[in-house]
Amino acid sequence: MSRRHLAMLLGLSALWGASFMFIKVGDRELHPITLVGFRMALGTLTLVPIVLVTVGARRTLRELRAAAGPLIVTGLINSAIPILAITWAETRIDSGLTAIIQASAPLFTALLALRFSHDDRVRGSRLVGLLVGFAGVALLVGGRPGGEIVAGLAVVFSALCYAAAGLYAGRRLRDVSPLVTSLGALTAATFATLPIGLFELPGHVPGWKVTASMLTLGIAGTGLAYILYYALIAGAGASRAILITYLVPTFALVYGAVLLGEPVTAAAVGGLALVLVGVGLGTGALRLGRLRRLASSET
Repeated sequence: MSRRHLAMLLGLSALWGASFMFIKVGDRELHPITLVGFRMALGTLTLVPIVLVTVGARRTLRELRAAAGPLIVTGLINSAIPILAITWAETRIDSGLTAIIQASAPLFTALLALRFSHDDRVRGSRLVGLLVGFAGVALLVGGRPGGEIVAGLAVVFSALCYAAAGLYAGRRLRDVSPLVTSLGALTAATFATLPIGLFELPGHVPGWKVTASMLTLGIAGTGLAYILYYALIAGAGASRAILITYLVPTFALVYGAVLLGEPVTAAAVGGLALVLVGVGLGTGALRLGRLRRLASSET
């Protein structure tokens, strides 16, 4: 990976890791559906001029019309529903813990591939990875107070939504430009959340921290982050872009501990390790044989 792509990877990881912190701050004064609605709307408005300049107005409109149905479905299961679940969950659990649980999305992708992608069978070390990763999720969610368990399960559900959306979009939107896909999906998510969010507006003007968090989530954490992510895929390849899965929860855990005063527990660190090792094995990025060779070389 070149230095430029490495800088993009680290920048995007830091940005998406910070999103969990900004959600936590935004939840202080805004209803989750309101925060999500404005986030989707700001992300859409950020993308519009960039997509029109990059892709062109004619091609953008043509692709939006041709793939309207799949784009609506993708907008719901890849943006509106999972982000609302995460935002609601953070009213009850720490931002760092939320990011760690959400990192299990690739595990669900591998699991769903058993049923919907016959060419992608999970066996051997990949099957071990699924078991290890889901053990980490169980460690993070289990044993918590009742309300926190429900919140943890909401984040698990969001990870499942992301996995399903990835498989669905891969089949139904492969002929649509990635930027157009992002714009169409975010537009659909905006229409699904913003009208409801407007009815839940607070009776006062939110403080500057909440307002700044909302603006950062929408403009940087959603609109600009999508562009950076697809640029990273185009330049460094999807196999390297997947490294984002490992970096985002780590950044989020650090942000939460340093800036929000959230505790870093042994269970959180252990769960993070299990989830990331599970993701590495479950997606094929790591192999048991490679891990054994590394362990033997260190000894």
